[in-house]
Amino acid sequence: MKLRNLSSFTAQFEKLSIASSPLRPLCSTLSYPTSNKWSPSNGTSISRRPFSNTTSRAGNWLLPTMPEKKRSRKGRPRVPTGGSSRGTTIVWGDYGLRMCDHHRRVSASQLKIGEEAIKVRLKGMRYRLYKRVCASIGVYSSGNEVRMGKGKGSFDHWASRIAVSKIIFEIKGDVHEQVARDAFRLAGNKMPGQYEFVKKGDPPVVGITKLDGITMEELKRPRRKIPLGSVPAGSTAETLPSTASASASPAA
Repeated sequence: MKLRNLSSFTAQFEKLSIASSPLRPLCSTLSYPTSNKWSPSNGTSISRRPFSNTTSRAGNWLLPTMPEKKRSRKGRPRVPTGGSSRGTTIVWGDYGLRMCDHHRRVSASQLKIGEEAIKVRLKGMRYRLYKRVCASIGVYSSGNEVRMGKGKGSFDHWASRIAVSKIIFEIKGDVHEQVARDAFRLAGNKMPGQYEFVKKGDPPVVGITKLDGITMEELKRPRRKIPLGSVPAGSTAETLPSTASASASPAA
């Protein structure tokens, strides 16, 4: 009698199934990740809780998702010694803001102030703002009455290393050129450094040299060849003896 009841119970148990509801979808649609590791492809952390409705904390351009495993050095921005012009032209937008004086480290709060200045000026307009930099470098500082030496500072803020001629902001939408120029002017006044207004289609920049009529081969050439016809008739070599004799006459 007990075996018969047990077999009927197992048969009824096998017929059970989990139905989907508005609050909880069907379990077959859920994915079970194998590990809780950092995913560099999408920039978010993988959650181990498949039945949770809480989304994972995603970072933004001013605050990274994952903290630094090792303290960042003060360092210096990238210097394109090989002739790279990456990041110096407009990619998605129509107008942009480019640093033109010197490379520097800009804090996340300064970038946020520049973004807010652009949004206040373009309030009520249809546009999209693109950020080409990311504050992913940790800045550490030591407090007062701390002995000399490195490696004892605590975390202070996030910052970004911006190279010279780097595009920082881009705008795309129904915005007039003069309005976009004024918005970028206000943002440049709020942030450290000097900036210039660029448009889509402007030539790239290598260092501080704009490739406007100059090819990369000419820029990498160590010495430019001067044609012989361009040398004037009265060259410096012909005038050297006369200057030498004139300088020697007072001594005589």
